[in-house]
Amino acid sequence: MVSVAFAFLILAGFLFAAINGTMAEVNEALFASMGQSIELAISLAGILLFWTGVMKTAEAAGMVKGLADAVQPLLARLFPEIPDGHVVFGYIASNMAANFFGLGNAATPIGLKAMRELKKLNGDEDKASRSMITFLALNTAAITLIPTTVIAIGMKNGASDPTDIIIPALAATILSFFFAIVLDRYYAFRRRR
Repeated sequence: MVSVAFAFLILAGFLFAAINGTMAEVNEALFASMGQSIELAISLAGILLFWTGVMKTAEAAGMVKGLADAVQPLLARLFPEIPDGHVVFGYIASNMAANFFGLGNAATPIGLKAMRELKKLNGDEDKASRSMITFLALNTAAITLIPTTVIAIGMKNGASDPTDIIIPALAATILSFFFAIVLDRYYAFRRRR
């Protein structure tokens, strides 16, 4: 369904540009965005590889297990399906910490690792478990202390004080995090009934 909607939007955009005589501008923007996409993909690949390596090293050193043990009492209430002492608690905590400090690119490989572990706990089924849904909701609505991407965009575009966004972003992400928990619990309750 989403692919049909995107196809419609693309075709409508091209048709609108053809009618208005702005196809040259559309082509120029299209090729410029292709170059930017390649630059972004290459820069993200390096970051993802780096943080994946850091996570593998932390896992081999036992740091992920230690973090899992430290945060398990807190996360066990949010993820009741996960058995006590499971390493996925460490991945979830690492993902939340990376998001908290505005390291969204670092949170991605950690989040993928957490989701793989949650899928194993789910018996490798294609249907998402309650824990997978909860983790996705919390990851999407993560509390962020330092929105590094927004600050970088502000600096790049000459903002007088790009750090002005920190307090409003923190307030907004705290609200979104708790709202995600409330919605997750509500739908989990409805599913059980």
